[in-house]
Amino acid sequence: MWRNYLTVGIRALTKNRTYALINILGLAIGLAACLLILLYVREQVSFDRFVPDHDRIYQLQAAHTDTETGMVNPIQPSPYAAGQALKKDFPQIEAQTYLANSQPIIMDKGEPRRLTISRVSRDFFKVFDLPFVQGNAATALPDVNALAMSQRTAKALFGTEDAVGKTVSVVVGDATRDMRVTAVFKDLPRTSHNQIGMVALVDETLMAPDELTQWGWYSGYNYVKLRPGTDVAAINAQLGAWKLRNAPRDTIGGRLVSQAEDTDFTLLNLADIHLGKAQGGPAGNEQDRSTVVTFGVLAVLILVMACVNFTNLATARASQRAREVALRKVLGASRKQLIAQFLCESVLVTGIAMLLALAVVELALPWLRQLLRADLTLRYFGSQGVLLPAIGLSLLVGLAGGLYPAFYLTRFQPARVLKANKSAAEAEGSGSLRNVLVVVQFAISIGLIVCTAVVYLQTDYVRNTDPGFKRTGLLQIENAARKQVASNAEAIERELARVPGVRSVARTEIAMATNTVSNNSVMLPGRPTPLTLGTYNVGWGYFDTMGIKLVAGRYLSRSFAMDDATTSAVHDLARERALVARGMNVVVNESSARQMGFRSPQEAVGKQIQAGFVSSELGMVPATIVGVVRDTRFRSARQEVEDAIYFHDDDQLGYFVVRIEDADPAKVAREIEAAWRRVVPNVPFEAEFSEAAAARLYASDEAVGRAFAGFALLSVLIACLGLFGLAAFTAERRTKEIGIRKVLGARTRDIVQLLVWQFSKPVLIANLVAWPFAWWAMRNWLNQFQAQMPLGPAPFIAAGLLAIVIAIATIGSHAFRVAGTNPVHALRYE
Repeated sequence: MWRNYLTVGIRALTKNRTYALINILGLAIGLAACLLILLYVREQVSFDRFVPDHDRIYQLQAAHTDTETGMVNPIQPSPYAAGQALKKDFPQIEAQTYLANSQPIIMDKGEPRRLTISRVSRDFFKVFDLPFVQGNAATALPDVNALAMSQRTAKALFGTEDAVGKTVSVVVGDATRDMRVTAVFKDLPRTSHNQIGMVALVDETLMAPDELTQWGWYSGYNYVKLRPGTDVAAINAQLGAWKLRNAPRDTIGGRLVSQAEDTDFTLLNLADIHLGKAQGGPAGNEQDRSTVVTFGVLAVLILVMACVNFTNLATARASQRAREVALRKVLGASRKQLIAQFLCESVLVTGIAMLLALAVVELALPWLRQLLRADLTLRYFGSQGVLLPAIGLSLLVGLAGGLYPAFYLTRFQPARVLKANKSAAEAEGSGSLRNVLVVVQFAISIGLIVCTAVVYLQTDYVRNTDPGFKRTGLLQIENAARKQVASNAEAIERELARVPGVRSVARTEIAMATNTVSNNSVMLPGRPTPLTLGTYNVGWGYFDTMGIKLVAGRYLSRSFAMDDATTSAVHDLARERALVARGMNVVVNESSARQMGFRSPQEAVGKQIQAGFVSSELGMVPATIVGVVRDTRFRSARQEVEDAIYFHDDDQLGYFVVRIEDADPAKVAREIEAAWRRVVPNVPFEAEFSEAAAARLYASDEAVGRAFAGFALLSVLIACLGLFGLAAFTAERRTKEIGIRKVLGARTRDIVQLLVWQFSKPVLIANLVAWPFAWWAMRNWLNQFQAQMPLGPAPFIAAGLLAIVIAIATIGSHAFRVAGTNPVHALRYE
């Protein structure tokens, strides 16, 4: 019986090749797009699940609440001291470890390279049970001079995985430390929230005293492994009281304030970190959960469109199979058998389409992998294989797309069809159903076009919005805080300034898209509670080099002794005490001035505040505001413009910024590199233009936008294939009508207008359906950005017009060909 069903199905397809081609092609495109998206979604939701006992491993995350706005900012880093207190107070913790990524200079074959070393506490391999190819977890890190590394890192440094016993020269301050390789572990897959290359023990002797004890110092990450059966919700419920017991208190404004007063802590499972809300991950590879959900919804919508195509074309073609159904029933076929026959045809078409879709996926996967920078792989067998899911999806789509046509086809009554002597019949309501399905298809396509347009326009908007400083021609150079550079900072500045094309040079703690985040408590006269504001160290000439305009007062200058707040890179209590007694001058941005309650920038100039620029035991430093500058956007437009207080301290300035005024800035940058190497040859030159750094902030948005545009294009193609198929079948069914109209005087243009209008009406209705949903979706998406474009009617109208033009172009040429047929041939039809 099934062999008969298969034979009849193949004959039905070969009998009408146009129908078969359109149906299979539409399904193949839909299935391929769905598979590609689902591969990406699967990769995103599988992060860190390769780690043994990942369900028992948690990261301690912090969430800071802005006392002024009430906004909560969750981050992944947490204080070193918090991890120690957590391990002490909760016996449910089996093991605890701290991880802080550092980027020391490593001498590789005589050349300086900056590589990442993860500094961890001793129980790291008890929490993360990584597989070793050389050595083992017990002996991997015996002391602070031991180094465990991945296979990839070992090959890069030594050309072989057999690296145990070899040494790596690491520059620490002014000295070079030889670290010996004691173990090699397998490379971590890309689906790890932290791409660890080298691991060494934390050396507390090299950590700042405040980093060991203060709860306001966020330089690393705390992880715990809970004992089996532990209720993590019960622990999280106790963390509020736990932080109050353990966090030190500072005297601010005459009262004791906990260092964790505005901070809440929570334990988040390892598998949830990648798509969690907290930012600032160790590898910087966080992804937005809403983006992944959006792609999942997109996969479903495209699949629905493919199924709608199949249903539409099947019901349209069903009218031509009325006599076949009637004769089968007369010859004894039951309705159950006929339903099975048509479902078999549906599954057959879907199976062929799936084979074609898999071929498309193979071809398109490298493009999507590169675009989304994702580790997308297509395996057919194993736990990650797609063969069984593909078979299941084929059956699901085949049944879903063919169920209604099967029941619809088997409704025909033999007596009625045979008595009418027709080879075709049209059931009541089937035309309306097809129009509804066309509306659904084009509503989805129009919605996706609108979303694509808005994503593109918003990305362009945030990239070109005035950032408050002059990005063009600004080169940012890293590694300025390293001892070898800091001790030669003035010589380097002079050498760089001599390069032709360089207008000015300055040092800074913050620049475009840098990871530096520095906050301090600020007290204002008459205000009982402190403000938490950004405080950033900048060098002389910084504002001029950056092109940050002055709003009121003056810039910081060497000419004023109070403008220099230099103490020491290592806490020098005597110098800090002198600074507290003397005071200092600062410059603030407009946002800080507003947060402090000043009605205008001019009102802020000359006012004194108290800020925590020194060790907490010394109190706060009186700081006089001598200038107010424009707000600047150094971070993503998803974040608010940061409140900033700028001060000058010769230490801890991590970047050089160089203003280039030359027709060929790339050539000047090469000359700057040569000048750098002349002064500090043992420190790698790492620089990028601010424009490139800004583009990096939105690279992920642009990649998602391009991928979204590609899938939106596929959805339009699927809709057009369906519309073309319907137009072809409708025109064929109305051949005699068209012939009679032409005999009665209708022109070819009139016939074309009639057919085009018939199929344009559903597209016009689709606009009315799509626009509200698209507006709601894009309004929610834009709300993620603090700087957002106005959501006007232009993208909606443009998408609607584009859909109408595409629909007319799809059916216009076919309608013109049908309308131009000789009426003699049309009247002889049937």
